[in-house]
Amino acid sequence: MKLDLSGLDMAIFGIYILAVIGLGVYASRKGSKTTRDYFLAGDKLPWWMIGGSIIAANISSHHLVGAMGVAYSRGFVAIAMEWGAILMGFNALLWIFLPFYIRNGFYTVPEFLQRRFGTAARTTYATLILLTYVLVEIAAVLYLGALSLHALLGFDVMWSVVILAVLTGVYTIAGGLRAVIWTEMVQLIVLVLGGLALTIATVTAAGGVSAVLETTKDWDLILPANDPDFPWTMYLGGVLCISVFYCATNQFIVQRVLAAKNEWHARMGVVFGDYLKFLVPIIITVPALVAPKLFPNLEKPDMLFPTLVKELLPSGVVGLVMAGLIAAVMSHLSGAINSCTTILTVDIYLPYFNKKATEAQAVRFGRIAGAVIIVVGIVCSGLYMSHSDKPIFLYLMNAYGLFTPGIAAMFLLGILWKRTTHAGALTAGILTIPLSIAMELVFPHMPFFNRTGIVFWACMIACVVVSLMTKPKSEAELAGLIWNKASLKLPESERAYQSGLRNPAVWWALITAVVLFFYIRFA
Repeated sequence: MKLDLSGLDMAIFGIYILAVIGLGVYASRKGSKTTRDYFLAGDKLPWWMIGGSIIAANISSHHLVGAMGVAYSRGFVAIAMEWGAILMGFNALLWIFLPFYIRNGFYTVPEFLQRRFGTAARTTYATLILLTYVLVEIAAVLYLGALSLHALLGFDVMWSVVILAVLTGVYTIAGGLRAVIWTEMVQLIVLVLGGLALTIATVTAAGGVSAVLETTKDWDLILPANDPDFPWTMYLGGVLCISVFYCATNQFIVQRVLAAKNEWHARMGVVFGDYLKFLVPIIITVPALVAPKLFPNLEKPDMLFPTLVKELLPSGVVGLVMAGLIAAVMSHLSGAINSCTTILTVDIYLPYFNKKATEAQAVRFGRIAGAVIIVVGIVCSGLYMSHSDKPIFLYLMNAYGLFTPGIAAMFLLGILWKRTTHAGALTAGILTIPLSIAMELVFPHMPFFNRTGIVFWACMIACVVVSLMTKPKSEAELAGLIWNKASLKLPESERAYQSGLRNPAVWWALITAVVLFFYIRFA
């Protein structure tokens, strides 16, 4: 399916690549080279940058390629994971976890576990999350991006992996989070423009808006319990667990919140992210819903994106959409690499190897760690999956299910139940991988969301039982670390920010009502 790019397409594509690298290098020269500046952009991010960068980092090739493939084969339910995150994960971040992250001045999410439980819990999380980032966020995204470049342009897959990794790594390692955020804002705009162009072209070719409306009779967000991929029972544990982990306890997402100017900007940024999280998946899903009218017999659903680009887009627009694909890949990669370097530096290097490290030494280690992570990601990507007939997006969700149940249990019980002990949290974290593997071996045909949900509740129960058998921390030690109603309010010094339409709760209520309407309407 090799695509012959016109001169205009090549120019648009090339200008985008050069612009992003140039912007990243420029951003890397801004600000002082302190650890706070390198890892948290100097705590200067406004709300619109926080929300925009959250979604730019979140949306990647596994959405443009994978989620579009799921929507082609399974329909509107493909959007359930994305919108479910608005109702579960981002709500958990906004109303439960965010105040504690901001008010304690954390660099990383594992620091919360250090304060709440102890060193071992922090290290367990850091290990689990680094495995998740390298195997899923970096290796899989590189593989999918390279696969698309191979399908569309005929580029060698392995060389594409290396080039994508190196181009992204240049500015990410040089500039830290500041360079990541600046480039992500450009990448979000290009991604949305490219996605809109593909959506408009596909809908027009399929017969216009009426073609989309025809598909609404088959829109389902909640499917029967015996569905092989998306049973309604997934909301009882699997979606809850993955969503809370990904949106509320994931350094990859939370790091942008930690870099906010203040708590009001952090809260408003998360709410703005909710709106983008609602709109961007629509741009990805709608073309796939009408695509069967144009291409009814695709052998591999994951090939829908390159098929639409090749068959429907005119010269010039192809370059824009290809830039959008690369934007999705690079923004996701840069965020994952930066999060890895932050955790390796703050949670491993500084506490275990060089407690007296200077600011310069910490930043230098972060850069070296970034280079190593890129090499490991390239190697893992080269060894990656040869997937079967199911869309690759489902395999990526399954990979999340291996690591996330224990993490979600540690954080939820840790912040909501003061009786949770260090031993209980460690039990949940340590059990998550062996229990997940055991469930997959014993129940290979059970929907992975259900398997993940069972492991999640097993980790929760194990944490509760062990906690009741061990000694908890004192009230004094838990001060400022357990959720209460006061956590819902902004600090006194910031309450003047939220008058009238500047109140994050107003905008949160609106987008939540819209999402609930869709769930009720298409249940």
